[in-house]
Amino acid sequence: MEIGIFIYNGIEALDFCGPLEVFTTASRITNRPINVSLIAPSQAPIRTRGDVSINPHFCIHGHPRFDLLIVAGGKLDRVINNQAVLDWLAETATHTRHCASICSGVFLFAKAGLIEGKTVTTHWQRVDELSEQYRHLNVVNDKRFVTDQNFTSSAGVASGIDMSLDMVKKRFGYEVAKQTANQMDYRWSEI
Repeated sequence: MEIGIFIYNGIEALDFCGPLEVFTTASRITNRPINVSLIAPSQAPIRTRGDVSINPHFCIHGHPRFDLLIVAGGKLDRVINNQAVLDWLAETATHTRHCASICSGVFLFAKAGLIEGKTVTTHWQRVDELSEQYRHLNVVNDKRFVTDQNFTSSAGVASGIDMSLDMVKKRFGYEVAKQTANQMDYRWSEI
């Protein structure tokens, strides 16, 4: 299984580190290859919102095909109007089996025109903003994550871990997801 997580300057660290940890832990438990790659606008290191430097595995101009593409949230001001990123996201999403967002990452999918008419969620502080900017979305505020066909969105930060554990459960079964949460010492409340 190939998973890509899109990161950029201003990314919220737990938004990508949480899912990365879930999928790499599940890979060890299942003894099946789950490859997780960090994708950025360029090959240059990015800086998280907390000012940690992260080296991406690939840039948007060359990476493997993904079974799952996740866009993590954070400060989007440097990336939301980057046409190269939006074009890449639109192209990559068309041949990716499942896409997901964490927190404000949903804004990139919306801006790229990829989730029109879908039921989605985001961080509670941005629910109203998402509803107002993208009236064609059904934005919910009372769920940690929501799946609508081939797109899953999660609320803020730690909810991306719950979302990822649910994806592991759907792909590998409840016991694997439970063992993954236990291995991470994460108190998983199934939703």
